[in-house]
Amino acid sequence: MWPQAAAVELSAAEIIHRSVEVNERDWKVGPSFSHVERDIEIKGGEKTDHTYEVFLMDGSPYRRLIAVDGQPLSAARQKQEAQKEGRELARRRAESPEERQQRIDHYKKDREHDHVLIIQMETAFNFRLAGDETLDGHPVYLLTAEPKPDYQPPNHEAKVLTGMKGKLWVDKAEFHWAKVEAEVVRPVTFAGFLAKVAPGTKFMLEKQPVAEHIWQPKKFADEVVASVLFWSKNSTILNTFSDYRPNGAISGLLRLPRAADLQLQRQEVQQVLQRENGNQLPMVDHH
Repeated sequence: MWPQAAAVELSAAEIIHRSVEVNERDWKVGPSFSHVERDIEIKGGEKTDHTYEVFLMDGSPYRRLIAVDGQPLSAARQKQEAQKEGRELARRRAESPEERQQRIDHYKKDREHDHVLIIQMETAFNFRLAGDETLDGHPVYLLTAEPKPDYQPPNHEAKVLTGMKGKLWVDKAEFHWAKVEAEVVRPVTFAGFLAKVAPGTKFMLEKQPVAEHIWQPKKFADEVVASVLFWSKNSTILNTFSDYRPNGAISGLLRLPRAADLQLQRQEVQQVLQRENGNQLPMVDHH
């Protein structure tokens, strides 16, 4: 905990700076937890509703299907999923060192893309302290966010921030993000009008304490209004997360981040951006 943080008069900029540091730490320890994830998606008039047990299997996540449409799998389907999991474990254990490293690197690369947006928020928005609230029993700061006119996004994913505004609820005790809401308020076009995210696109993230000093996602929802050429890619997604359990010993990860650790994380993300700048296809809808 930041010493006597709740008793100190803080500016919006200081609250955001501290919260970004704390949420980088939350992001870093995420793979240390297994969890249950329910994914509900509506796209093209079709709905899917799957629930998974998510855990690390030899260095990268595995998603074991445990329910469909909110109902547990039948005994026969459970057996099929167990056999599928066993085949995947055998496949991973049979990988060459190079294949294993490629799989893990791909997983880390996907995580870094999400990490970029966390780091870029401090740079991309002007924040204003709008007041104090209580959220799920936690005293929080409420801040509003407007895009900076001169913000230069470092990659395609971060470009969406230029057309968004939002609200951020920050836990007063330790500066975790308790909730984030964001909405696209002006069209954001990628790659010369080939792809566009339109106003009406909304994102919402809620987080929850899962261990001492650690918060992880509780709910993520997005309503995407987007198109590629003349093809609509509208979708609605709701992800809920529960039953977090440590994969192993995490005591060394519970400390607050040091400045040197945070600088190293930022350098790693910057290296990813430099390698991919100008070479990555536009990403409109991750789902």
